[in-house]
Amino acid sequence: MAFAAPQNPSRVHRIPQSKYIDAVRWLSPVSALDRFAAVAYYDTDTNSPSIEIICVDPNPQASSPILTPQSSWTPPSRISSLKTAHSTHQPILAAATFSGSIHILVSDLINGGTVESEATVSELGFHSGPVSAVDLREGGTECVSVGEDGRVNLVSFVGDSSKLSYRRIFDANGLVGYTAVKWASPSEFATGGYGFGLQWWDQRRPGGPVSQFKGNWCQGKTSGIVHSIDIHPSRKHTCLAGGSSGTVFAWDLRAQQQPIVLSGAGTGEAPISLLSESEVWEVQYDCYTRSSNIGDISSTRILPIMICSEDGILAVIEQGEEPLELLAEPCAINSFDIDQQNPSDVICSLEWESIAILTRS
Repeated sequence: MAFAAPQNPSRVHRIPQSKYIDAVRWLSPVSALDRFAAVAYYDTDTNSPSIEIICVDPNPQASSPILTPQSSWTPPSRISSLKTAHSTHQPILAAATFSGSIHILVSDLINGGTVESEATVSELGFHSGPVSAVDLREGGTECVSVGEDGRVNLVSFVGDSSKLSYRRIFDANGLVGYTAVKWASPSEFATGGYGFGLQWWDQRRPGGPVSQFKGNWCQGKTSGIVHSIDIHPSRKHTCLAGGSSGTVFAWDLRAQQQPIVLSGAGTGEAPISLLSESEVWEVQYDCYTRSSNIGDISSTRILPIMICSEDGILAVIEQGEEPLELLAEPCAINSFDIDQQNPSDVICSLEWESIAILTRS
């Protein structure tokens, strides 16, 4: 498909690593001069996972930024999901594993970037198998976890205890699996799973999802999976999702069963541009890109979003416009994160054991 050309080309630096990278996340800076990121590594030679805090030095005298490891923490198994909270005095991370545990980590960026595990949930029955996704509520007091076992758990961080308390929000007993989750408010969150289905949950109304979006709109591609969800803080009623077959769509809770398809499967009513033909691994609203249609700022219009895909595409999508390609790699882009403090900067993990840092002009 056609891509719009960026007016000001971005600077891209690809920095080889010695291990596979499962996830990357920017950390909130403690000063204007220091930049830090959390990286989930996996050493395929020794089958050993780790989470490292790295300092990102722009180093204008060199050809690329310098990544300096500050500290490392070893989880019990490979990381399946990594999220951060930004509105805390110290960066807080929620790390989920393939062995079914969740770990709350705190990094002290002032004193050398040390990272320590503050609390853990790993008891039998928390999840049966891997934790598919976790999301950390702003403020770092709670996180929600989901799995393909059909369990939805709310995890609370209690003081200085070395344990987390959790309660089961829902258990589908394996009849339904969940693969993505995102907080919408202190009491509401959204989940996604198979068949491009989405669910909306409200802790004030227990017993199950309060609203569901069924994936029977996607021309029979019910085997599709939602890999990532994002919700804009100013538009809580709209849930953005990315998944299989290059599909990116939004669910407006005010129009219960009518998706807004931005790329991929489509509803059959009109042709939809195909940004990617493979899995869309992550979606995030892009607060750096300004809408080209400033005159149409209605709550029904989808704000610009960024996606990464299995076939190596990092791009910005805007409703009704040609996508803007930022990267086209010969390998998968497994994850990315937009810096909340400097949204022109994006960090990506590449399949071929590299970190890419992109600075938009």
